[in-house]
This record gives sequence, structure tokens and C-alpha cells, in this order.
Amino acid sequence: MSNKSPKRGRATLEDVALAVGMSVSAVSRTFTPGASVGKQSRAKILAAAAQLGYRPNAIARTLSTKRSRIVALVVSYLQNQFYPTFLERISRLLQIHGFHVLLFVNEENVSHENETDDLILNIMGYQVDGIILASSLLSSKLAKYCRDSDTPVVMFNRISTLKGVSTVASQNYEGGKLAAQTLLHGKAKRIGFIAGLEASSTSLEREQGFIDSLKQSGKSLFAREVGHYDYEKAASATREMFGSKKHRPDGLFVANDHMAFGVLDVLRNELKLTVPDDVQVIGFDNVPQAGMGGYSLSTVEQDSELMSQAAVTTLLQQIKSGNSDKPEHIRVPVRLILRKTTNNGL
Repeated sequence: MSNKSPKRGRATLEDVALAVGMSVSAVSRTFTPGASVGKQSRAKILAAAAQLGYRPNAIARTLSTKRSRIVALVVSYLQNQFYPTFLERISRLLQIHGFHVLLFVNEENVSHENETDDLILNIMGYQVDGIILASSLLSSKLAKYCRDSDTPVVMFNRISTLKGVSTVASQNYEGGKLAAQTLLHGKAKRIGFIAGLEASSTSLEREQGFIDSLKQSGKSLFAREVGHYDYEKAASATREMFGSKKHRPDGLFVANDHMAFGVLDVLRNELKLTVPDDVQVIGFDNVPQAGMGGYSLSTVEQDSELMSQAAVTTLLQQIKSGNSDKPEHIRVPVRLILRKTTNNGL
């Protein structure tokens, strides 16, 4: 390391370069995500930077490169265990590629137009390089805004008819069919459904696949309620659906696992019904809690790992090319996980 001392004040990139006897461009590559730097040179530069107290200025780099290297993740809620798992995987994948994650949580019950507009302006104010959008309430409006402003966006666990908007989703329709076939094979006769949100594309697809499969077997939907993807509201929907002892379903498909937990707690603890003898229950997602002994929930699994990889790959391709005119529409296969809440479970 050179004996030359840097000037007083906050250390700069030039100070580090002087200390190690290398060019500024070589030192700069060490602090540029994804840039190629030799192992020994990197170690030497980092040691000098630590000694001098040098800290890379991300804001300055943004101004010079016109890239923030920030990706916004927009979700509706984190109570559903599917989304914390997705956020962890998405964040790790983006960090590997040198991107930082900015999380926005948009509540589904926000109904005021100005609040939605404020959130959109807040997100865009950070000059993000791209957005992964997993909020059903904000999806269409924010996706349209991004498309119009040439900001790459991928809708996660959502579908869209908007031109120029990429989507990554499970095979929800096929998953709904699997749920129906499971209940039918378990000899259920009076089969109900608890939906997520009425306007949610994923819930609508799951319901349509479910109903179509029932029709193919000569059955129709016996009962239907909406749980709003919420534990408590799903519990209330269950109380409503099972209010009459004479007209209770004996099979129930719930649009996601998070709601299914509320359904099972009401059935078992309040109504004192036996699952699956009195009523069979199947969910959708296969979150970690579904496999725990307290629930042991039969469910349709979404592969969050494959979905996360697809979302990140699609977004980074668009950021790199600067072209979102050729959107990707990726469907990830689902699979049936049988446990103890259905008659053909384990």
C-alpha cells in the first residue's frame, strides 16, 4: 500500500486508488455490482477502503449511470405465509445480481383513489429500475402507469390483459380442477367454495377450474362465500356457510391456505365438526404452516421458488434490454399435496 496519505475529509474513490496504487476505474469496479475484479486486487482495495473509511456513494452512482439498481416489491399483506417466503427468495435473487430491494405494502382495503395515486407517486419517486407487483388492488393501475412511463414491471401471482406487461402466475385453473377432483374422489356430495377477492384474477381462475371440474362430474357448487384472503373474514364466511345444520357442505375448497386455517379453526373448535369425516377441506399454496401437525392441510402447491426465479429473470431481462414491448406470460405448474383434511389424505 502506498505511503501517500489522502487529503483530509471524507475519503473518496481517488483516495483509495492512490493508497493501493491502482487506477480509479479499477477501484471503481470493486464497488460496482457484477463487475469483474481479481480476488487479490479486491481484497487489497477493500482493506484500504476500510482503513480510510471510504463508503461508496450509491446516490452519486445513480446520477452517473442513470440506474438506481433498486427494484420495488409491492405486496398487499404479509400475514399470508406465501408472501414472506416469496419476498425472501426474490430479495436474495435480486441481491445476487447487485440490485437492492425497496418494499411497499399496500393494504387491500384502501379504497380512496388519492391514496392509491399517492402510493404510485411514492414508488416512482425513488427512480426504481423495475417493479415486481403482487398487489391485487393496485395491480392494473400501477402496471398501466409503469407501461406508460417505460418502467419494467412484472405482475407476480397475477394475470393481466394489459399490453406490454409481463406476468408470472401458477396454473390456477388446473389447481382448481385438482381441488375438485380431490373432494369428489373423497366422496364429497355437497361441495362449497370460499373465494379470495371477487376481482382477484387468481381466485377467479381457481374457482372457474373448480366449477368446471364439478360440472364434468355432474355436480354444481353447493355453497359459496368470500373470505377476502383474510383469516378472520374466512372464519366469518365459514360461520355463515355452516349456519344451518341441515344444509352444510361436506367438502370445501378454500382459495388459499391462509384462509383455510381460519376455516379449520372454526369447523373444529367452534362447530365441533370432525375433519375430514364431517367435512373435507383443501386449500391452495402449501405454505409451511399447512404441513404442521395442527393443520395437516391438503392443498394445491404453488412453486414459489420457480415463480420467484421466473419473475426476477423476466424483470432483469427487461431492465437490461430497455424494451418491455415483448412481455412474457409465464405459467408455473402446480401439484397436489394430500394430507389429513381430505378422505384420500395421509
